[in-house]
Amino acid sequence: MLAILLLVLSVVFIVLLTARWKVHPFLALLGASLFFAIFSGMSLETIVELVNGGFGVTLGKIGIVIVLGVIIGAFLEHSGGAYKLAEVVLRVIGKKRVHEAMGIVGFIVSIPVFADSGFIILNPLNKSLTKKAGLSVVGTATALILGLMITHVLVPPTPGPIAAAGIIGADVGLVMLVGLVIGMLSLIVAVIYCKKMGSKIYIDPNPDVTEEVIAEKMKQAPSAFKSFLPILIPILLIVGKSIMEFSIVEGEEVSGLVTFISFIGSPIIALIIGMLFSFLLPKKWDNEMLATTGWVGKALADASNIILITGAGGIFGTVLQNSGIADVLASSLSGANLGIWLPFLLCAAIKTAQGSSTVALITTASIVAPLLITMGFTTEIDKALVVAAIGAGAMVVSHANDSGFWILTQFSGIDVKTGYRVYTLGTFIVGTFAAFLVFLASFIL
Repeated sequence: MLAILLLVLSVVFIVLLTARWKVHPFLALLGASLFFAIFSGMSLETIVELVNGGFGVTLGKIGIVIVLGVIIGAFLEHSGGAYKLAEVVLRVIGKKRVHEAMGIVGFIVSIPVFADSGFIILNPLNKSLTKKAGLSVVGTATALILGLMITHVLVPPTPGPIAAAGIIGADVGLVMLVGLVIGMLSLIVAVIYCKKMGSKIYIDPNPDVTEEVIAEKMKQAPSAFKSFLPILIPILLIVGKSIMEFSIVEGEEVSGLVTFISFIGSPIIALIIGMLFSFLLPKKWDNEMLATTGWVGKALADASNIILITGAGGIFGTVLQNSGIADVLASSLSGANLGIWLPFLLCAAIKTAQGSSTVALITTASIVAPLLITMGFTTEIDKALVVAAIGAGAMVVSHANDSGFWILTQFSGIDVKTGYRVYTLGTFIVGTFAAFLVFLASFIL
Protein backbone atom coordinates (compact mmCIF):
# COMPACT_ATOMS: atom_id res chain seq x y z
CA MET A 1 0.00 0.00 0.00
CA LEU A 2 2.92 2.36 0.68
CA ALA A 3 4.21 1.96 -2.91
CA ILE A 4 0.75 2.66 -4.36
CA LEU A 5 0.30 5.71 -2.11
CA LEU A 6 3.73 7.02 -3.12
CA LEU A 7 2.83 6.53 -6.81
CA VAL A 8 -0.37 8.56 -6.40
CA LEU A 9 1.49 11.30 -4.51
CA SER A 10 4.24 11.36 -7.18
CA VAL A 11 1.73 11.83 -10.01
CA VAL A 12 -0.08 14.59 -8.07
CA PHE A 13 3.34 16.17 -7.42
CA ILE A 14 4.15 16.20 -11.16
CA VAL A 15 0.76 17.64 -12.13
CA LEU A 16 0.92 20.41 -9.53
CA LEU A 17 4.49 21.39 -10.40
CA THR A 18 3.97 21.48 -14.17
CA ALA A 19 0.36 22.67 -14.47
CA ARG A 20 -0.08 25.03 -11.52
CA TRP A 21 3.43 26.26 -10.71
CA LYS A 22 4.77 26.09 -14.30
CA VAL A 23 7.92 24.18 -13.29
CA HIS A 24 9.81 22.66 -16.23
CA PRO A 25 8.69 19.01 -16.72
CA PHE A 26 12.32 17.80 -16.52
CA LEU A 27 12.68 19.12 -12.98
CA ALA A 28 9.21 17.89 -11.99
CA LEU A 29 9.91 14.35 -13.24
CA LEU A 30 13.37 14.22 -11.69
CA GLY A 31 11.96 15.47 -8.37
CA ALA A 32 9.11 12.94 -8.43
CA SER A 33 11.57 10.13 -9.20
CA LEU A 34 13.79 11.05 -6.25
CA PHE A 35 10.76 11.49 -3.96
CA PHE A 36 9.42 8.02 -4.82
CA ALA A 37 12.84 6.34 -4.64
CA ILE A 38 13.81 7.85 -1.26
CA PHE A 39 10.49 7.28 0.53
CA SER A 40 10.09 3.75 -0.85
CA GLY A 41 13.30 2.82 0.98
CA MET A 42 15.77 2.41 -1.90
CA SER A 43 19.46 2.67 -1.05
CA LEU A 44 21.29 5.81 -2.12
CA GLU A 45 23.56 3.82 -4.49
CA THR A 46 20.54 2.21 -6.13
CA ILE A 47 18.89 5.61 -6.62
CA VAL A 48 21.98 6.96 -8.42
CA GLU A 49 22.14 3.84 -10.64
CA LEU A 50 18.44 4.06 -11.53
CA VAL A 51 18.62 7.80 -12.32
CA ASN A 52 21.63 7.30 -14.60
CA GLY A 53 20.31 4.06 -16.08
CA GLY A 54 16.75 5.29 -16.64
CA PHE A 55 17.91 8.42 -18.44
CA GLY A 56 20.55 6.60 -20.50
CA VAL A 57 18.50 3.55 -21.49
CA THR A 58 15.48 5.62 -22.52
CA LEU A 59 17.54 8.02 -24.64
CA GLY A 60 19.57 5.12 -25.99
CA LYS A 61 16.34 3.80 -27.51
CA ILE A 62 14.66 7.01 -28.62
CA GLY A 63 17.11 9.96 -28.30
CA ILE A 64 18.71 9.82 -31.76
CA VAL A 65 15.32 8.97 -33.28
CA ILE A 66 13.94 12.21 -31.79
CA VAL A 67 16.84 14.25 -33.20
CA LEU A 68 16.53 12.77 -36.70
CA GLY A 69 12.75 13.13 -36.67
CA VAL A 70 13.01 16.80 -35.69
CA ILE A 71 15.51 17.47 -38.52
CA ILE A 72 13.22 15.78 -41.08
CA GLY A 73 10.32 17.82 -39.72
CA ALA A 74 12.33 21.05 -40.02
CA PHE A 75 13.17 20.42 -43.69
CA LEU A 76 9.58 19.45 -44.47
CA GLU A 77 8.28 22.60 -42.80
CA HIS A 78 10.82 25.18 -44.04
CA SER A 79 10.90 23.86 -47.62
CA GLY A 80 7.09 23.91 -47.84
CA GLY A 81 7.01 20.13 -48.35
CA ALA A 82 4.78 19.55 -45.30
CA TYR A 83 2.18 21.95 -46.67
CA LYS A 84 2.33 20.34 -50.11
CA LEU A 85 1.63 17.00 -48.42
CA ALA A 86 -1.23 18.54 -46.48
CA GLU A 87 -2.74 19.99 -49.64
CA VAL A 88 -2.71 16.60 -51.39
CA VAL A 89 -4.05 14.63 -48.42
CA LEU A 90 -6.83 17.14 -47.71
CA ARG A 91 -7.83 17.04 -51.37
CA VAL A 92 -8.28 13.27 -51.09
CA ILE A 93 -9.88 12.90 -47.64
CA GLY A 94 -11.65 16.22 -47.26
CA LYS A 95 -10.98 19.05 -44.80
CA LYS A 96 -13.24 17.63 -42.10
CA ARG A 97 -11.65 14.15 -41.97
CA VAL A 98 -8.16 14.88 -40.64
CA HIS A 99 -8.88 13.03 -37.38
CA GLU A 100 -9.95 9.91 -39.29
CA ALA A 101 -6.90 10.14 -41.56
CA MET A 102 -4.39 10.46 -38.71
CA GLY A 103 -6.05 7.70 -36.67
CA ILE A 104 -5.99 5.28 -39.62
CA VAL A 105 -2.42 6.18 -40.62
CA GLY A 106 -1.25 5.69 -37.03
CA PHE A 107 -3.12 2.38 -36.77
CA ILE A 108 -1.38 1.02 -39.89
CA VAL A 109 2.09 2.43 -39.23
CA SER A 110 2.38 1.15 -35.64
CA ILE A 111 1.94 -2.51 -36.61
CA PRO A 112 5.62 -2.69 -37.63
CA VAL A 113 6.91 0.67 -36.31
CA PHE A 114 7.40 1.52 -32.62
CA ALA A 115 4.64 3.94 -31.56
CA ASP A 116 6.94 6.75 -30.37
CA SER A 117 8.98 6.59 -33.60
CA GLY A 118 5.80 6.56 -35.68
CA PHE A 119 4.52 9.71 -33.98
CA ILE A 120 7.84 11.52 -34.51
CA ILE A 121 7.88 10.56 -38.20
CA LEU A 122 4.24 11.55 -38.84
CA ASN A 123 4.09 14.66 -36.63
CA PRO A 124 5.12 17.15 -39.37
CA LEU A 125 2.38 15.82 -41.66
CA ASN A 126 -0.17 15.99 -38.86
CA LYS A 127 0.69 19.59 -37.95
CA SER A 128 0.56 20.79 -41.53
CA LEU A 129 -2.73 18.96 -42.21
CA THR A 130 -4.22 20.42 -39.04
CA LYS A 131 -3.05 23.94 -39.89
CA LYS A 132 -4.44 23.78 -43.43
CA ALA A 133 -7.79 22.46 -42.16
CA GLY A 134 -8.03 25.10 -39.41
CA LEU A 135 -8.40 22.47 -36.68
CA SER A 136 -7.01 22.11 -33.17
CA VAL A 137 -3.85 20.02 -32.86
CA VAL A 138 -5.29 18.60 -29.61
CA GLY A 139 -7.75 16.41 -31.51
CA THR A 140 -5.61 15.41 -34.47
CA ALA A 141 -2.39 14.67 -32.54
CA THR A 142 -4.32 12.60 -30.01
CA ALA A 143 -6.04 10.71 -32.84
CA LEU A 144 -2.62 9.94 -34.31
CA ILE A 145 -1.08 8.68 -31.07
CA LEU A 146 -4.18 6.68 -30.08
CA GLY A 147 -4.17 5.05 -33.51
CA LEU A 148 -0.49 4.21 -32.99
CA MET A 149 -1.08 2.89 -29.47
CA ILE A 150 -3.99 0.61 -30.44
CA THR A 151 -1.94 -1.56 -32.78
CA HIS A 152 1.18 -1.12 -30.61
CA VAL A 153 -0.53 -3.10 -27.82
CA LEU A 154 -2.87 -5.38 -29.80
CA VAL A 155 -1.32 -6.48 -33.09
CA PRO A 156 1.85 -8.57 -33.70
CA PRO A 157 4.62 -8.25 -34.87
CA THR A 158 4.89 -5.34 -32.42
CA PRO A 159 7.20 -6.69 -29.65
CA GLY A 160 4.71 -6.50 -26.73
CA PRO A 161 1.82 -8.48 -28.26
CA ILE A 162 4.09 -11.04 -29.93
CA ALA A 163 5.96 -11.64 -26.65
CA ALA A 164 2.66 -11.99 -24.76
CA ALA A 165 1.39 -14.45 -27.39
CA GLY A 166 4.56 -16.51 -27.01
CA ILE A 167 4.32 -16.61 -23.20
CA ILE A 168 0.59 -17.49 -23.25
CA GLY A 169 1.16 -20.06 -26.01
CA ALA A 170 -1.38 -18.44 -28.33
CA ASP A 171 -1.40 -18.76 -32.12
CA VAL A 172 0.21 -15.54 -33.47
CA GLY A 173 -2.00 -15.45 -36.59
CA LEU A 174 -5.14 -15.72 -34.45
CA VAL A 175 -3.83 -13.06 -32.07
CA MET A 176 -3.21 -10.80 -35.06
CA LEU A 177 -6.73 -11.36 -36.43
CA VAL A 178 -8.43 -10.76 -33.07
CA GLY A 179 -6.22 -7.74 -32.42
CA LEU A 180 -7.04 -6.19 -35.80
CA VAL A 181 -10.81 -6.60 -35.34
CA ILE A 182 -10.80 -5.31 -31.74
CA GLY A 183 -8.39 -2.55 -32.77
CA MET A 184 -10.45 -1.30 -35.74
CA LEU A 185 -13.60 -1.06 -33.62
CA SER A 186 -11.65 0.70 -30.86
CA LEU A 187 -10.23 3.14 -33.42
CA ILE A 188 -13.77 4.31 -34.26
CA VAL A 189 -14.30 5.24 -30.59
CA ALA A 190 -10.87 6.92 -30.50
CA VAL A 191 -11.64 9.12 -33.53
CA ILE A 192 -15.08 10.13 -32.20
CA TYR A 193 -13.49 11.00 -28.85
CA CYS A 194 -10.67 13.02 -30.46
CA LYS A 195 -13.05 15.03 -32.65
CA LYS A 196 -15.12 15.91 -29.60
CA MET A 197 -12.09 16.95 -27.52
CA GLY A 198 -10.57 18.85 -30.44
CA SER A 199 -13.77 20.90 -30.78
CA LYS A 200 -13.61 21.83 -27.08
CA ILE A 201 -9.92 22.75 -26.76
CA TYR A 202 -8.19 24.77 -29.46
CA ILE A 203 -4.41 24.83 -29.72
CA ASP A 204 -2.85 26.12 -32.95
CA PRO A 205 -0.48 23.48 -34.46
CA ASN A 206 1.86 26.22 -35.76
CA PRO A 207 0.98 29.50 -34.02
CA ASP A 208 3.86 31.40 -35.67
CA VAL A 209 2.81 30.42 -39.20
CA THR A 210 0.15 32.55 -40.90
CA GLU A 211 -1.80 31.80 -44.07
CA GLU A 212 0.39 34.32 -45.90
CA VAL A 213 3.55 32.46 -44.81
CA ILE A 214 2.05 29.16 -45.97
CA ALA A 215 1.10 30.66 -49.35
CA GLU A 216 4.65 31.97 -49.79
CA LYS A 217 6.17 28.59 -48.88
CA MET A 218 3.82 26.78 -51.27
CA LYS A 219 5.35 28.75 -54.16
CA GLN A 220 8.78 27.25 -53.37
CA ALA A 221 7.47 23.84 -52.24
CA PRO A 222 8.82 20.58 -53.76
CA SER A 223 6.49 18.11 -55.46
CA ALA A 224 4.14 15.98 -53.36
CA PHE A 225 6.04 12.81 -54.40
CA LYS A 226 9.39 14.22 -53.24
CA SER A 227 7.77 15.50 -50.03
CA PHE A 228 6.39 12.06 -49.16
CA LEU A 229 9.78 10.32 -49.44
CA PRO A 230 11.34 11.42 -46.09
CA ILE A 231 8.28 10.01 -44.30
CA LEU A 232 7.50 7.02 -46.52
CA ILE A 233 11.03 5.63 -46.97
CA PRO A 234 11.75 5.16 -43.20
CA ILE A 235 8.33 3.53 -42.69
CA LEU A 236 8.86 1.12 -45.60
CA LEU A 237 12.37 0.22 -44.40
CA ILE A 238 11.19 -0.45 -40.83
CA VAL A 239 8.21 -2.47 -42.13
CA GLY A 240 10.54 -4.46 -44.41
CA LYS A 241 12.79 -5.30 -41.46
CA SER A 242 9.82 -6.50 -39.37
CA ILE A 243 8.47 -8.68 -42.19
CA MET A 244 11.90 -10.14 -42.90
CA GLU A 245 12.63 -10.98 -39.26
CA PHE A 246 9.13 -12.36 -38.71
CA SER A 247 9.54 -14.79 -41.64
CA ILE A 248 12.91 -16.20 -40.50
CA VAL A 249 12.63 -19.78 -39.27
CA GLU A 250 14.47 -20.43 -35.99
CA GLY A 251 17.81 -22.07 -36.64
CA GLU A 252 17.85 -21.01 -40.31
CA GLU A 253 21.09 -19.48 -41.58
CA VAL A 254 20.72 -15.72 -42.07
CA SER A 255 21.79 -14.45 -45.51
CA GLY A 256 23.70 -11.26 -46.22
CA LEU A 257 20.56 -9.69 -47.73
CA VAL A 258 18.58 -10.29 -44.52
CA THR A 259 21.41 -8.78 -42.45
CA PHE A 260 21.50 -5.72 -44.73
CA ILE A 261 17.70 -5.22 -44.60
CA SER A 262 17.78 -5.60 -40.80
CA PHE A 263 20.47 -2.89 -40.70
CA ILE A 264 18.75 -0.33 -42.91
CA GLY A 265 15.37 -1.15 -41.31
CA SER A 266 16.49 -0.30 -37.77
CA PRO A 267 14.74 2.97 -36.75
CA ILE A 268 17.96 5.00 -36.46
CA ILE A 269 19.37 3.99 -39.88
CA ALA A 270 15.93 4.26 -41.53
CA LEU A 271 15.54 7.81 -40.21
CA ILE A 272 19.09 8.75 -41.27
CA ILE A 273 18.09 7.68 -44.79
CA GLY A 274 14.85 9.65 -44.43
CA MET A 275 16.88 12.67 -43.33
CA LEU A 276 19.08 12.40 -46.43
CA PHE A 277 15.95 12.38 -48.58
CA SER A 278 14.71 15.48 -46.74
CA PHE A 279 17.89 17.28 -47.86
CA LEU A 280 16.52 17.02 -51.43
CA LEU A 281 13.44 19.08 -50.57
CA PRO A 282 14.73 22.70 -50.75
CA LYS A 283 14.43 24.16 -54.23
CA LYS A 284 17.80 25.85 -53.79
CA TRP A 285 20.43 24.31 -51.50
CA ASP A 286 22.29 26.49 -49.00
CA ASN A 287 24.91 25.07 -46.60
CA GLU A 288 23.61 27.53 -44.00
CA MET A 289 20.65 25.15 -43.58
CA LEU A 290 22.96 22.67 -41.80
CA ALA A 291 24.62 25.32 -39.63
CA THR A 292 24.02 26.07 -35.96
CA THR A 293 22.03 29.15 -36.97
CA GLY A 294 20.17 27.36 -39.79
CA TRP A 295 17.29 24.89 -40.01
CA VAL A 296 19.25 22.05 -38.36
CA GLY A 297 20.57 24.24 -35.54
CA LYS A 298 17.10 25.50 -34.66
CA ALA A 299 15.66 21.99 -34.94
CA LEU A 300 18.29 20.60 -32.55
CA ALA A 301 17.59 23.43 -30.09
CA ASP A 302 13.92 22.37 -30.13
CA ALA A 303 14.89 18.70 -29.82
CA SER A 304 17.03 19.27 -26.73
CA ASN A 305 13.99 20.19 -24.65
CA ILE A 306 12.08 17.12 -25.83
CA ILE A 307 15.07 14.84 -25.20
CA LEU A 308 15.54 16.09 -21.63
CA ILE A 309 11.88 15.59 -20.76
CA THR A 310 11.72 12.15 -22.41
CA GLY A 311 14.86 11.09 -20.54
CA ALA A 312 13.42 12.31 -17.23
CA GLY A 313 10.25 10.34 -17.96
CA GLY A 314 12.52 7.31 -18.44
CA ILE A 315 14.03 7.91 -14.99
CA PHE A 316 10.57 7.96 -13.40
CA GLY A 317 9.50 4.79 -15.22
CA THR A 318 12.74 2.96 -14.33
CA VAL A 319 12.45 3.87 -10.64
CA LEU A 320 8.88 2.53 -10.60
CA GLN A 321 9.83 -0.65 -12.47
CA ASN A 322 12.60 -1.39 -9.93
CA SER A 323 10.48 -0.57 -6.88
CA GLY A 324 8.50 -3.82 -7.09
CA ILE A 325 5.19 -1.95 -7.39
CA ALA A 326 4.19 -4.13 -10.35
CA ASP A 327 4.61 -7.25 -8.19
CA VAL A 328 2.51 -5.70 -5.42
CA LEU A 329 -0.32 -4.95 -7.82
CA ALA A 330 -0.02 -8.36 -9.49
CA SER A 331 -0.20 -10.30 -6.23
CA SER A 332 -3.22 -8.32 -5.03
CA LEU A 333 -5.18 -8.93 -8.25
CA SER A 334 -4.10 -12.42 -9.33
CA GLY A 335 -6.21 -14.16 -6.67
CA ALA A 336 -9.44 -12.43 -7.75
CA ASN A 337 -12.00 -14.45 -9.76
CA LEU A 338 -12.67 -11.92 -12.55
CA GLY A 339 -12.65 -14.09 -15.69
CA ILE A 340 -11.43 -12.35 -18.86
CA TRP A 341 -11.34 -9.04 -16.94
CA LEU A 342 -8.46 -10.29 -14.77
CA PRO A 343 -5.71 -10.02 -17.44
CA PHE A 344 -7.03 -6.59 -18.43
CA LEU A 345 -7.11 -5.18 -14.89
CA LEU A 346 -3.77 -6.73 -14.01
CA CYS A 347 -2.07 -5.26 -17.08
CA ALA A 348 -3.80 -1.88 -16.61
CA ALA A 349 -2.55 -1.68 -13.02
CA ILE A 350 1.02 -2.55 -14.03
CA LYS A 351 0.97 -0.16 -17.03
CA THR A 352 -0.36 2.71 -14.90
CA ALA A 353 2.21 2.00 -12.20
CA GLN A 354 5.39 1.81 -14.29
CA GLY A 355 4.63 3.36 -17.69
CA SER A 356 5.90 0.84 -20.25
CA SER A 357 3.22 -0.96 -22.27
CA THR A 358 5.70 -3.64 -23.37
CA VAL A 359 6.80 -4.34 -19.78
CA ALA A 360 3.15 -4.48 -18.68
CA LEU A 361 2.27 -6.91 -21.50
CA ILE A 362 5.16 -9.28 -20.77
CA THR A 363 4.76 -9.13 -16.97
CA THR A 364 1.01 -9.78 -17.12
CA ALA A 365 1.38 -12.63 -19.61
CA SER A 366 3.95 -14.27 -17.32
CA ILE A 367 1.58 -14.04 -14.35
CA VAL A 368 -1.54 -15.18 -16.23
CA ALA A 369 0.03 -18.07 -18.21
CA PRO A 370 0.09 -20.55 -15.27
CA LEU A 371 -3.52 -19.62 -14.38
CA LEU A 372 -5.08 -20.29 -17.81
CA ILE A 373 -6.41 -23.80 -17.10
CA THR A 374 -7.71 -22.76 -13.66
CA MET A 375 -9.51 -19.82 -15.27
CA GLY A 376 -10.99 -22.07 -17.97
CA PHE A 377 -9.09 -20.61 -20.92
CA THR A 378 -7.96 -23.70 -22.82
CA THR A 379 -8.87 -23.27 -26.51
CA GLU A 380 -6.82 -21.37 -29.09
CA ILE A 381 -9.45 -18.62 -29.36
CA ASP A 382 -9.50 -18.31 -25.55
CA LYS A 383 -5.74 -17.75 -25.51
CA ALA A 384 -5.97 -15.16 -28.32
CA LEU A 385 -8.68 -13.30 -26.37
CA VAL A 386 -6.53 -13.35 -23.22
CA VAL A 387 -3.66 -11.75 -25.18
CA ALA A 388 -6.12 -9.13 -26.53
CA ALA A 389 -7.37 -8.42 -22.99
CA ILE A 390 -3.77 -7.96 -21.81
CA GLY A 391 -3.13 -5.66 -24.79
CA ALA A 392 -6.20 -3.55 -23.94
CA GLY A 393 -4.87 -3.19 -20.39
CA ALA A 394 -1.49 -2.03 -21.75
CA MET A 395 -3.17 1.20 -22.94
CA VAL A 396 -4.64 2.09 -19.52
CA VAL A 397 -3.49 4.67 -18.65
CA SER A 398 -0.69 6.75 -20.16
CA HIS A 399 0.60 9.54 -17.94
CA ALA A 400 3.85 11.12 -16.73
CA ASN A 401 5.84 7.86 -16.50
CA ASP A 402 5.21 7.00 -20.18
CA SER A 403 7.55 8.43 -22.83
CA GLY A 404 4.60 8.56 -25.27
CA PHE A 405 2.87 11.14 -23.05
CA TRP A 406 5.86 13.48 -23.31
CA ILE A 407 6.42 12.81 -27.01
CA LEU A 408 2.79 13.85 -27.67
CA THR A 409 2.75 16.96 -25.49
CA GLN A 410 6.20 18.31 -26.40
CA PHE A 411 6.05 17.66 -30.15
CA SER A 412 2.49 18.99 -30.49
CA GLY A 413 2.79 22.02 -28.21
CA ILE A 414 0.09 20.66 -25.89
CA ASP A 415 0.50 21.68 -22.24
CA VAL A 416 0.78 18.99 -19.56
CA LYS A 417 -2.62 19.72 -18.01
CA THR A 418 -4.34 19.32 -21.40
CA GLY A 419 -2.29 16.17 -22.03
CA TYR A 420 -3.77 14.60 -18.90
CA ARG A 421 -7.24 15.84 -19.73
CA VAL A 422 -7.21 14.56 -23.32
CA TYR A 423 -4.62 11.82 -23.87
CA THR A 424 -4.60 10.17 -20.43
CA LEU A 425 -8.40 10.09 -20.42
CA GLY A 426 -8.38 8.90 -24.04
CA THR A 427 -6.18 5.90 -23.26
CA PHE A 428 -8.54 4.99 -20.40
CA ILE A 429 -11.65 5.21 -22.60
CA VAL A 430 -10.21 3.41 -25.63
CA GLY A 431 -8.42 0.73 -23.58
CA THR A 432 -11.53 0.02 -21.50
CA PHE A 433 -13.70 -0.12 -24.63
CA ALA A 434 -11.28 -2.62 -26.20
CA ALA A 435 -11.52 -4.76 -23.04
CA PHE A 436 -15.33 -4.60 -23.23
CA LEU A 437 -15.16 -5.85 -26.84
CA VAL A 438 -12.95 -8.74 -25.70
CA PHE A 439 -15.50 -9.52 -22.98
CA LEU A 440 -18.32 -9.62 -25.57
CA ALA A 441 -16.21 -11.74 -27.92
CA SER A 442 -15.61 -14.28 -25.13
CA PHE A 443 -19.36 -15.02 -25.16
CA ILE A 444 -19.70 -15.14 -28.95
CA LEU A 445 -16.58 -17.10 -29.97
